Amino acid sequence: MPTDPTSPYLPFGDNTHAPWYGKDILSVNQFNRDDLGYVFGVAHEMRGMVERVGTFDLLKGKILANLFYEPSTRTSSSFTAAMERLGGSVIPINEVKYSSVSKGESLPDTIRTLECYVDVIVLRHPEVGSAAIAAQAARKPVINAGDGIGEHPTQALLDTFTIFEELGEGVVDGLTVTMLGDLKYGRTVHSLARLLSLYKVKLNYVSPDILRMPKEVMDEVAEKGIPQDEYTSLEEVLPETDVLYVTRVQKERFEDPAVYEGARGAFLINPEIMQAARKEMIVMHPLPRVGEISTDFDGDPRAAYFRQMEYGLYVRMALLAMVLGKA
Repeated sequence: MPTDPTSPYLPFGDNTHAPWYGKDILSVNQFNRDDLGYVFGVAHEMRGMVERVGTFDLLKGKILANLFYEPSTRTSSSFTAAMERLGGSVIPINEVKYSSVSKGESLPDTIRTLECYVDVIVLRHPEVGSAAIAAQAARKPVINAGDGIGEHPTQALLDTFTIFEELGEGVVDGLTVTMLGDLKYGRTVHSLARLLSLYKVKLNYVSPDILRMPKEVMDEVAEKGIPQDEYTSLEEVLPETDVLYVTRVQKERFEDPAVYEGARGAFLINPEIMQAARKEMIVMHPLPRVGEISTDFDGDPRAAYFRQMEYGLYVRMALLAMVLGKA
């Protein structure tokens, strides 16, 4: 294990009096800049440990319940991998329709039952505020893995960590971040905009008119004094962009298929479009993509979206260790 005496994060071990021990992770509004420095410091150390030894026994004997009411590949497998890399075990509950929930069991009762078996619960649910309801019922830590069109705090944390690792922590202040695509239903951009408002950034929102960033999110960001502008064309802002955050148009959020089809093809990132972008910038995407980024662009060094997925592993490892008193 690393033993650098100057590191506030090491050595890993029992730290059950630490501020995040036993806490829920429900919203990005829980975090300030110092908190992010701590989380990202732990995540950076986790990255080093995985690269050196692969897996270790920091959370040996601990059990995670992955409770997903909505389909997920990336978030679910990321938390599973994070727990197993740390030596813990996972109870995956990805087909909720086959569980007691289908018999009418309430979310609080499901949570109270699961916490009899596990040490931490990761929850994805289609209803806004569901994570807070679960946390109120639980005695064990609950981590919000997405609540409807509300928030996705761990995604925002890994997104910000990606920016730190790719561009450097010292350059976050002063960056121009452009969010593109479905900004109305995209919970990832809602959380990321709130989290980035802790820094001195400029935010551009590019979307079809029917998929604009919600007013309540923009109002929260404006209260922090962060400059924001809305556009319907990427070409206007691409040359000044340091981070281009692309989102898919979410078919599952549309009641009218015709409206979805009209919105989904509004933007396409490809090598031709990216000729107007800076050489030193990154393109991010929470994935899955459904045509909004051409595969022809994947080989470009600015394409950071698959590296972004890897950074998510380290952030989720850090969060699990923190709430279980091992960081």
